[in-house]
Amino acid sequence: SCLNDKESEISIRRMESVLLCGAVVTFKCLSLVCDILTYPLYLVLQQPWRQKQLSNRIKAKPVQKNDDTLTFRSVSEPKELHVELVRNNVDTMEKLLNYTAQRYTHKKCLGTRDILAEEDEVQSNGRVFKKYVLGEYRWLTATQVEEQAANFGRGLRALGHEPKQNIVIFAETRAEWMIAAHGCFKQNIPVVTLYATLGDDAIAHGINETEATIVVTTQDLLPKFKAIIQSCPRIKRIIYMQDQLGAKTPAPSPAANVDVIPFNKVVQRGEELGPNGPSCSPSPDDIAIIMYTSGSTGVPKGVLLTHRNMLTTVKAFSDAICIFHDDVFMGYLPLAHVFELLAESVCLLMGVPIGYSTPLTMVDSSSKIKRGTKGDVSVLHPTCLTAVPLILDRIFKGINEKVSKGSWLKRALFDFAYQYKLKWNKRGFSTPLLNRVVFGAARQLMGGRVRMIMSGGAPLSPETHELIKMCLCVQVIQGYGLTETCSAATVMDMHDDSLGRVGAPATNVDIRLVNWEEGNYRVTDRPHPRGEICVGGTNVSPGYYKNPEKTKEEFFDETGRRWFKTGDIGEIHGDGSIKIIDRKKDLVKLQAGEYVSLGKVEAQLKTCPLVENVCVYGDPTKHFTVALVVPNPGHLAGLASRLGKNDIDFELLCQDPQVEQAVLKELEEHGKKSKSKVQKLNNY
Repeated sequence: SCLNDKESEISIRRMESVLLCGAVVTFKCLSLVCDILTYPLYLVLQQPWRQKQLSNRIKAKPVQKNDDTLTFRSVSEPKELHVELVRNNVDTMEKLLNYTAQRYTHKKCLGTRDILAEEDEVQSNGRVFKKYVLGEYRWLTATQVEEQAANFGRGLRALGHEPKQNIVIFAETRAEWMIAAHGCFKQNIPVVTLYATLGDDAIAHGINETEATIVVTTQDLLPKFKAIIQSCPRIKRIIYMQDQLGAKTPAPSPAANVDVIPFNKVVQRGEELGPNGPSCSPSPDDIAIIMYTSGSTGVPKGVLLTHRNMLTTVKAFSDAICIFHDDVFMGYLPLAHVFELLAESVCLLMGVPIGYSTPLTMVDSSSKIKRGTKGDVSVLHPTCLTAVPLILDRIFKGINEKVSKGSWLKRALFDFAYQYKLKWNKRGFSTPLLNRVVFGAARQLMGGRVRMIMSGGAPLSPETHELIKMCLCVQVIQGYGLTETCSAATVMDMHDDSLGRVGAPATNVDIRLVNWEEGNYRVTDRPHPRGEICVGGTNVSPGYYKNPEKTKEEFFDETGRRWFKTGDIGEIHGDGSIKIIDRKKDLVKLQAGEYVSLGKVEAQLKTCPLVENVCVYGDPTKHFTVALVVPNPGHLAGLASRLGKNDIDFELLCQDPQVEQAVLKELEEHGKKSKSKVQKLNNY
């Protein structure tokens, strides 16, 4: 009986293989006929040679070179907005918001989606989850945003807060976050930003080190302060942004000596004072932000960012992107991250409406969206958004998973369409018909109008970059920067078709490669000069807050220019674009003297569908590295099913020797496919 079942399965697979080959041949024949008929028309209309010329043009040139260092600078001229900001002397964040309000008076500026109710929803397994009933987006105009920010700033002064006295914002991304920050900027009050995901110790460290007396937070994060308030004796007031559903419920104080004040009450106090209330405008070299890093490599460091730093990045970003009159931006990444804050600041300057979202409500399938109702993207229909590689990697895996679960015909059609589109894109052509017919459904996942995704925060793998670009029919612009460089270093050109690179130096920014002899990276390497990346310009931070030793170690001044040593290893290509190839801290020298880039290995393994997350560890006393893999439950169950192991708990599957070997084999195959240097995976 078992033998017959096996033979039957083999027969079915052979039949599928034959049908698959037939389908592919049919698709190829139809496409060939279509190509012959339409090629002359597309050639005239799209002029692909121009796209290739723009993609391959020189983007940066060397301005200094010797045996140890090589410095490149952008050849691009400042665009109209950049020139206008210089002409109008917009050199602080206060002036930026004033400029926005004057130029886009009644245009939509910041949008928040109404939460109408929260209801219980019974799941198929009998469990009950809380889900939101959501309405439309409610918008503030540019003038209203400026007025609320001014009133909030005056309200802070009415509470006794003085200029240059630090204030902490510890909140999720929302319109009030941006309004509160700009209210502080208007009164020359430095904003201390803390990630909402930080642990209690890191939060207390940031509050105590900056000696803040006021914390701005959200209603749902208030309970966190009960645990840390005793560790933060300087806190006198907590200003909280009200939840839509709990706005009428007074928030309890975490301690008897701490005042808890609703956000709108502070705005109201400032409004009562009016334009004649206290005012203290900042200068370009005053501190605008003390931005704490995530603390992934130790205690979070506070990076000092001036108004000049921030305006330099805003100008560089405005030179790098093209904005259309109907663009809409979706804000959901943490505003405590400099990349998101500066991207949204560019949107303010360019009059692009910003609609706020959260991972819990973003798409129709998000965990807080009631069944049958729409997620934020389906209501907002954004055209631009920012993303980090982790999110794009998840989309990459989601698309691959959906394709793999489809019928053999759907898989064949997708694979053919993907390769067909890739072929013509490389030749400089676009494929509008294919985008609509085959990839239209994938586009609808993000609202159907997204045309540009700006990726930053970490290197994006070429595989993910390519798939997102092809399947979502969007332009993926990858950039490179650090908190210490105010997010600006390099950014991809709008016409650059390459993958795996982070673009050329941004305008106003110099990129220098410095020999790193220990890692065998030199600027004299061929075909591409290689070395540690240093970033120089008015975007570079003055240093770390209350940490002169670390500041002296990582920053330096040369001929009136501020520089930062990134610790990243890059190579410069012939057109002036940078490729990040390593990180000094990620390189581990193994027992045999071989260097292994832990980050590179992790990046390759993360694109494997079986891997949910991974951490690679190297011990210099061993000749191998170790990967701690968190498997994706769905893919692991599918793999186990193919081994005849059904209805087994996730924990037991992770301990099953046969499943372990199958996972190991899949990782090994993925490593080979990715052209990774990861080979002896049996050592993990």
